[in-house]
Amino acid sequence: MSEMRVECYAGYRADQRPIRFTLRGRTFEIIEVEDQWYSPDAIYFRVRTEDGDYFVLRHDEPQDVWSLNAFRSARERQSLPEASEIGLT
Repeated sequence: MSEMRVECYAGYRADQRPIRFTLRGRTFEIIEVEDQWYSPDAIYFRVRTEDGDYFVLRHDEPQDVWSLNAFRSARERQSLPEASEIGLT
């Protein structure tokens, strides 16, 4: 599992929404939280980064662990990205 670190805005509660994350040594600045939804033990955030790519970040609140659940590139590709390109290996 790859190393992921997420920095969050903390308003009325801790880790209210992500503002940037680092995945495999690369930092991604979040310019928009497009959506968020809840499951019994986690909060999901669909975010757009500076380069236009979309990520779904999952915050497991009881464990306080972040993970990457999905990725969509803003660039058209001939094929899907390799798992290692987006940190899913």
